[in-house]
Amino acid sequence: MSLLDLHHSGSGTPILFLHGFTQSRTSANDFRQLLAPAGDIITVDLPGHGDHATVRSNLPDTADLLAASLSEPVAVVGYSLGGRIALHLALRHPELVTRLVTIGAVAGLATLEARVARQQRDEALATHIVSVGVEQFLEEWTRQPLFAHTRLSPAEVASRSVNTADGLASSLVLAGTGTQEWLAPRLTGLTMPCTFVAGAMDLRFSRHARDLAAAAAGRWATVAGAGHAAHVDQPSLCAALVKRALA
Repeated sequence: MSLLDLHHSGSGTPILFLHGFTQSRTSANDFRQLLAPAGDIITVDLPGHGDHATVRSNLPDTADLLAASLSEPVAVVGYSLGGRIALHLALRHPELVTRLVTIGAVAGLATLEARVARQQRDEALATHIVSVGVEQFLEEWTRQPLFAHTRLSPAEVASRSVNTADGLASSLVLAGTGTQEWLAPRLTGLTMPCTFVAGAMDLRFSRHARDLAAAAAGRWATVAGAGHAAHVDQPSLCAALVKRALA
């Protein structure tokens, strides 16, 4: 029995949507509603988030937990943290992934030195989260230059406020970018259609999208007028692009 509960919201083609760090399964509601005509949108609180705030899991194990929860193959759409988990799910359980779409994802850090340095920064940030609490941390997190183009609605803020400091800290320490294996060499083995998306104004992750597409022999695309959280910044444009990738 899996520790992760999946929530279905429709019928038709099953589409598993994996949220990002500090979000929850109820986040990005506008995007999910626009994506809904494409099929059954399946959401889940990832480990350390929402209803699964007490679940502790790294990236590979989270992919395995999701695989254990799925009753049939699905198209997978993952944002940021969710995108990195989506990559692991596609690599570890390719028979369960019919199509792969990531938004603002990365193959990892190429050198051990870079990964260790990132882990150290994330561990320090995790300690800070527990020290200041969720409300203050969310304010700090969303003020980063990475989210300069993002305006959070009250509903989006509320969807993140269900998280706990301990849960977010655990997610950062166990499943942060610094913990991720450099996946680029393995992506050449993916056989399902892959599309890698980034906000056009997020130049760093636009490069990552291009590099992911090159490694996986997939496609990449940018969302005009959007930063890192492209599905929140420009939900209509992003949903239209994702629906084309899933068609």
